[in-house]
Amino acid sequence: MHIAIAGNIGSGKTTLTGLLAKQMGWKALFESVDDNPYLDSFYEDMKRWSFNLQVYFLNSRFRQVVDIRKSTKTIIQDRTIYEDAYIFAPNLHSMNLMTTRDYDNYLSLFELMTSFIEPPDLLIYLRASVPTLVNQIQKRGRDYEETIRIDYLKKLNERYEEWITSYDIGKLLIVDVDNTDFTENPQDLGTVIEKINAEIHGLF
Repeated sequence: MHIAIAGNIGSGKTTLTGLLAKQMGWKALFESVDDNPYLDSFYEDMKRWSFNLQVYFLNSRFRQVVDIRKSTKTIIQDRTIYEDAYIFAPNLHSMNLMTTRDYDNYLSLFELMTSFIEPPDLLIYLRASVPTLVNQIQKRGRDYEETIRIDYLKKLNERYEEWITSYDIGKLLIVDVDNTDFTENPQDLGTVIEKINAEIHGLF
């Protein structure tokens, strides 16, 4: 089974992926952040490196999905291939940080890749307001994230909401991060797990 977690920068995807993997005995697949050769350069010069970064993520996540479908284990994935195409790439294009030529090329690659893969069995979307995102980004203290602007997070949030509203390719569970502390509160984590089990096993 393929469970995937989607959400804006700082929404808690990596944390929840780790917690669920531990609690449920699932295998976790994390986003390749530390070994990403483009992230630092991208945050220094978004226009120059946006296409390179997005293609790197696209390739990385396509490989993940191929591996997930080959596996006999239940796998939980930190961020999906769809977020790059529906949120990050179009946002960069609309901000004039990715040329139309590069954006069209990127979308063509995405469409080809997704024609070969299946969507997750369950998508968990972590919905968080911008103040919550900023607070959690500051807490983890990644150097390259210090320059992320509030308006950038806001635009990403708007695109996430637009995507989730029209998401119809599989089961969807929305977690309200503003009012759920699955990191510090075991009861909140338990509630999230109950909801996940209900979705997976078709309980209401």
